[in-house]
Amino acid sequence: MSISARLNDVVDPRQLRVHRPPAPRDVPYVPTDDAVVPAILRLAQVTSQDVIYDLGCGDGRIVISAAKRLGARGLGVDIDPIRIQECQENARRAGVGDRVRFLQASLFDIDLRPATVLTLYLLPSLNIRLRPKIMSEMRPGSRVVSNHFDMADWQPDEVLQTHHRNLNRWVVPAWVAGEWHCTVNDPAGRRHVRLHLERRYQIVTGKAMVSERETMIGQGRIDGDRLTFRLVEWGRGGAIMRYAATIEGNQLRGHCWTEGRENERIEWGGARV
Repeated sequence: MSISARLNDVVDPRQLRVHRPPAPRDVPYVPTDDAVVPAILRLAQVTSQDVIYDLGCGDGRIVISAAKRLGARGLGVDIDPIRIQECQENARRAGVGDRVRFLQASLFDIDLRPATVLTLYLLPSLNIRLRPKIMSEMRPGSRVVSNHFDMADWQPDEVLQTHHRNLNRWVVPAWVAGEWHCTVNDPAGRRHVRLHLERRYQIVTGKAMVSERETMIGQGRIDGDRLTFRLVEWGRGGAIMRYAATIEGNQLRGHCWTEGRENERIEWGGARV
């Protein structure tokens, strides 16, 4: 009997693998420490209502842990087919194959719109390249957590030190820049406010026209879909007013109050022009 005939009796040809060079990676595979995974999920405030995406997922431990411990759904993405096979086997063993998926793909080809949480353990250069995609595709209020590396001038909203690591968390801000025409429903007399807002990440600047008097936006910030800022209203004797509102597309609704008198809130709202 020939050697090939004897091999065919022993080896199922369907189990044979063709050896190919591994797919090129933008970042070396370094798994997240097991002890750090729960801290990432806590910092991201993951719940059973979340959809967590992990770009450069490695062996899938973050999305698998989120599904098993917290009931979340998840997607892991990696360019390496061997890692994806490992992820699928790990998910099967953990019993969460119905809650997580894994894709072999480029990080930049993934639609981030379904995600409410995004986790990263990439190089700073990749974080920066992903930044416009995160800002344009993820919904306001979505959380992004990066293991160790930051996003340059997009400063994190929170930094957690754990197990000799810095974990950085950002909240994706609503797109608040533009012209807004608003009304303050003050019982003492309704007044109109025109806002010109500019936004750099979560910091909001600009100016306002209140009762035909111009004043600058102070301490402006957007936290997800929550806008807050401060105005000195010269037409009201230099009263310092605090404004807070929720952004819903091209509408905003909220309350304002004289500084130090938060219990005397006044409704206000408006629309983007």
